[in-house]
Amino acid sequence: MLPENSVRTHTARIISIMLAVLFLAGCPGKAPQESASQQAEGKAGASSDYYLQQLQQSGDNTTKTDWQLLAIHALIQEGRLPQANAQLNALSEQLNDRQLQEQRLLTAELAAAQNDMTVANTTLAQMDVGRLSPLQQERYYQVQIKANQDHPSLTLIRAYIAQEPLLQGDAHQRNIDLTWTALNKLSVQDINAVVINANENVLQGWLDLLNVWQSKSQATDDRKAAVEDWQKRYPRHPAAKQLPTQVMQPASMTATIPSTTAAADGGNSIALLLPLNGQAQVFANAIQQGFSAARSGFAAAGAPAVPSLATAEAQPSSAPAATPSITTPTLANNATAMPAATPLTPPPASVSGANAIPVKVYDTSNQSLANVIAQAQKDGATTIVGPLLKNEVEQLPSLNPSLNVLALNQPEHIQPNTNICYFALSPEDEAQDAAQFISKQGKQHPLILAPRGNLGDRVVNAFAKAWQQNGGGIVLQQRTGGMYDLKQAINSGAGIALNGQPVVMASQSPSLPSTTVGGLTIPTQAPPPPSVSTDGNIDAVYIIATPDELALIKPMIDMRNKAQHPALYASSRSFQAGLGPDFRFEMEGLQFSDIPFLTGANPALMQQASAQFRNDYSLVRLFAMGMDAWKLANNFSQLRQQPGSTLSGATGTLSATPDCVINRKLTWLQFRQGQLVPAS
Repeated sequence: MLPENSVRTHTARIISIMLAVLFLAGCPGKAPQESASQQAEGKAGASSDYYLQQLQQSGDNTTKTDWQLLAIHALIQEGRLPQANAQLNALSEQLNDRQLQEQRLLTAELAAAQNDMTVANTTLAQMDVGRLSPLQQERYYQVQIKANQDHPSLTLIRAYIAQEPLLQGDAHQRNIDLTWTALNKLSVQDINAVVINANENVLQGWLDLLNVWQSKSQATDDRKAAVEDWQKRYPRHPAAKQLPTQVMQPASMTATIPSTTAAADGGNSIALLLPLNGQAQVFANAIQQGFSAARSGFAAAGAPAVPSLATAEAQPSSAPAATPSITTPTLANNATAMPAATPLTPPPASVSGANAIPVKVYDTSNQSLANVIAQAQKDGATTIVGPLLKNEVEQLPSLNPSLNVLALNQPEHIQPNTNICYFALSPEDEAQDAAQFISKQGKQHPLILAPRGNLGDRVVNAFAKAWQQNGGGIVLQQRTGGMYDLKQAINSGAGIALNGQPVVMASQSPSLPSTTVGGLTIPTQAPPPPSVSTDGNIDAVYIIATPDELALIKPMIDMRNKAQHPALYASSRSFQAGLGPDFRFEMEGLQFSDIPFLTGANPALMQQASAQFRNDYSLVRLFAMGMDAWKLANNFSQLRQQPGSTLSGATGTLSATPDCVINRKLTWLQFRQGQLVPAS
């Protein structure tokens, strides 16, 4: 949504802050740096490459081990698990007590990242939580939760309770909601078998709240009064101060999407497949609300309100929930908030005629995908929307469904199927759109400034592929570290020199010579491509960064490249709520892309959705995805039978490839004199 037109006074500039930092950095004793041991117990913020470099340069064995521990932690965070495992195995056996605790914690984190929950739990059981630093304790409970989240138990609930005091803001609300979800999954036998220790007042309060909630399930007013009485009895309980979302909005939790059977009259019927429990529940809720809004007629411009969340008639099962793997631009970093407590305004009694199409929601978190699809077909569904999780989407071709399926994610490799279309909010999708947009602006020598790790790899490859498909030449890539590395770069005063290495696509990689030793053929490792100096050639820079990172990156580019002035572009990763006037002035000239829903296509609906999700734009984008999922499901035949046809959607102008992968053309905006205006 475009901000107000008034131009505010630009009172503070990031360049000025940078100069102040540079001045202080030059004064001895002004900005002492943490030692490796201090960082190892805290929240390390540098890249693995930085820590590995420090490891090589360190001569002291204790310090060397501390840098190695930091490198392992960073490698796990970056998803470079084989390298993390190699470094973990290479650790010295002579560890002090502090280093031994960190080694065990890293072993558990790596095991959980590799889905080896048995090793993760065994390792955690060997640790003394009381001897860990607060940040290590937070990591400890995060691993314990991940290792037990598929099997709700007292162990999982106690981990949530222990983690709660360490969290703030949206993460704290999410902890409260997940604790409540785990409690509701306990069987009667589990609850009756609970033995509460004398010091577990918080656990006792949770169980009392659960009893109040379940015993008053038939009367909303009685339930509300009982919850208020519970809050008076437990005034210091964390949930008394911040109730679970479901408890705060009981009316919305009893609503359902009408699901009259369509098979009787031969009409259309939609089955919506979403994970209604587990880690992915927050994402599913946002999609489902958007789907309901579009179905009820609120997707039209100027619609007054959004219907409250409908839980619908989900199919029950006792199987464990799947581990989520979701492809969206910002889920990995920003999608932590649960839906807001206040229910949105309910729809009027009379809505669009599309409302006549029945919809039934099925929970995919506790049963196999094959069973869910079979049940949906038995119930008379003619179209399936979902599933959402990537591992389930990758199962679809082998299941060969006879119904039309609009999957809400995209597999790594598409297997064409006449009944399946794929719809995802992916960074690759944005990168392809960016390549087309930048090319149409006449740019010829682009450079991609992307973070190290999996996200950067995906964006770089997608951009380069689309650029070359549009007739472009060589694309350069240059990688950035996190906030720690960027702040270090600011302190150096060097800015960011625009140079990089050519992106080499897999199909362009030359065959490598090999050496045969003892009958084993070993390919010779190719040297990395050389860095390419700009020499004034780079005319466009596509930046993948968070707003905080961009606030450092752009001034450093401007500082180092005053004569060159390449055009700067960014993805939706850089756009969020609350970007103040200082930020907008510093971003002068930068162009970025985002979905139409967030750039003014439907202001009234966007404002309500933003309030619902506390300005978490990652969830608002999923809400818009749900809106478009409804539209695409009702135009499935058009997508399949009319190649090149387009639909105007909340997430972009939608079209389909021959394999029915949905492409999105985004809206581009530009910062100009402190305001956001359409990009030319």
